[in-house]
Amino acid sequence: MDCIPCFMGQALRAGRIATKDEKKIKELLNIIGGLIKDIPMENTPPETARIVYQKISEITGVDDPYKNIKEANIKEALSLYPELKEIIKKSKNKLLTAIRIAIAGNVIDFGALNDFNIVENVKTVLKQDFAIFDFEKFKNELKNTESILYLGDNAGESVFDKILIEELNKPVIYAVREIPIINDVTIDDAAASGLNEVAQIISSGSTAPATILSLCNENFLNKFYNADMIISKGQGNYEGLSNVKQDRIFFMLMAKCSIIANDLQVKNGDIILKAIN
Repeated sequence: MDCIPCFMGQALRAGRIATKDEKKIKELLNIIGGLIKDIPMENTPPETARIVYQKISEITGVDDPYKNIKEANIKEALSLYPELKEIIKKSKNKLLTAIRIAIAGNVIDFGALNDFNIVENVKTVLKQDFAIFDFEKFKNELKNTESILYLGDNAGESVFDKILIEELNKPVIYAVREIPIINDVTIDDAAASGLNEVAQIISSGSTAPATILSLCNENFLNKFYNADMIISKGQGNYEGLSNVKQDRIFFMLMAKCSIIANDLQVKNGDIILKAIN
């Protein structure tokens, strides 16, 4: 129930980015409000968000309202890339530092957050304790794996994912959203972030802001169920996959709302590296 006002806020925010027409924005809010009574309570938040953002596109006529914002986020993240690489170079534990940096990028989220500072967040996460820390399991799994399926989340964040992928030293398939939704990463966004230099980029087929297996294409599902190791980035992918009974999934995220924090039994703002038990 606590997700419902969040969806209304997201609709208003995205509507105002997409159009200056207040009548269209009011129409959008009326329609989203009317949909609430028919949304199944068992829906994951990303499944509901998919419905909301479809209506935003239909009513405003804008398929990718966050396009310019995503481009700006990617540009800012790329400007930090040399400095972040230098931090890893000087680190005593390069893999762990790269994981921290990848999680720091998870703050770039216009679904859960509207106000963030990328630079300050990186500084915080580099020093922050993990609330859930399955790093030893991660290292052991990485050592024995032949290849990795990496599930991307947000567009600017994908630059931070590239930094981690460069430290994994394994072949990586990087899976993205099928279409633009919120500021989630698409094939074009991932290429703009330089992911094509370090990984094979594929679409999962999902049109929700998460990896929802019922929405994914056959190619992705084949790779998902046969993957040696899966890295699931971000809160949306956690929401979509936390109940999936699939070994070898590692969730990397920052808890950005009380709903997810409570589910993980952590606090808002905590950082997570969690293996599926």
